[in-house]
Amino acid sequence: MKTLNLYGIEDIRYEESPMPSIELENDVIIKVTAAGICGSDLSRYRKLGPYCPGMTFGHEFSGVVERIGEAVSNVKVGDRVAGCPTYACGTCYFCQSGKPSRCEKLIVIGSKVPGAFAEYVKLPAEHIILLPSEVDSETAALVEPAAVVAHGFYRTKIQPGATVAVLGAGSIGLLAIQWAKIFGAKMVIAIDIDTKKLDTALEIGATHVIDARLVNPHEKILTYTDGQGCDLAIESAGTTITSAQVLALPKKGGEVVYLGIPYADIKIERFFFEKIVRNELTIHGSWNALSSPFPGKEWSNTVHYMKTGQINGKQIISHRIPLKNGPDIFEQLTNSSADVVKVILNP
Repeated sequence: MKTLNLYGIEDIRYEESPMPSIELENDVIIKVTAAGICGSDLSRYRKLGPYCPGMTFGHEFSGVVERIGEAVSNVKVGDRVAGCPTYACGTCYFCQSGKPSRCEKLIVIGSKVPGAFAEYVKLPAEHIILLPSEVDSETAALVEPAAVVAHGFYRTKIQPGATVAVLGAGSIGLLAIQWAKIFGAKMVIAIDIDTKKLDTALEIGATHVIDARLVNPHEKILTYTDGQGCDLAIESAGTTITSAQVLALPKKGGEVVYLGIPYADIKIERFFFEKIVRNELTIHGSWNALSSPFPGKEWSNTVHYMKTGQINGKQIISHRIPLKNGPDIFEQLTNSSADVVKVILNP
């Protein structure tokens, strides 16, 4: 089958790889319909390199069940599905405590086992998410990142009527805006330096936007919140600058969720750091998208809200390209020559 395999930093290749085969009785082989490029994929491509050189890359996908093991009963051949790409060991302290996102041996497909930038991918049956007819295949490729965002919201104490600020209006930020509305936010403020992304943010539910090139976000947000700040701030840009800036957005006693990963050292100015103490902030790190029972309510609720249309993937997807053009789009993304929000690869 055709695959995209990562060999090194800025070295991804479109080539032939062996087809997956049924080896265990709970194996499910899926013909991939759509696969999304994640921000973490791009960071590994341009900064970190692969865990295993030559590994088939990618972990966000949807597809159709092609073959199943003898013990599989939750899906059948021909079913439209998405997949939870994350393996938890099930035996460590955190798994046994019902916190699989903290698993000591957590791995994701595309890292140490073959991923979804391929014509076919294999996962255990318990990882498979059935799709209703109302959810198209491209939107379903966003189930995984949407579940990641949901996991972050479930870490918080958000209540109906809250004010939420989302720092970074890329694909994760745009999903966060929609989740904020689902969780009952009355005001959702999107912050970015890209006017097109801010326009999209308004289209999908943001009530206010702030262009951080023109004003200081922490000052502007006060004008929307009676001088107090937001109840909850979501860091979804994953940059060294925004990782500090987000601390100045919440009101006293507010919350911060870190969804982005900067992959660099962060220097936090005293002004921002002291907000944690002086404003008695609660800071949440949020990792992956698992809860108990596996894979968790993040996944079932994501599919539900995609079915109702409250999570809209179509407005987030900016590019749809053949799998064979994967190396070109990764190069464009690295060189910032493509105006991209979310890329979907079509095997």
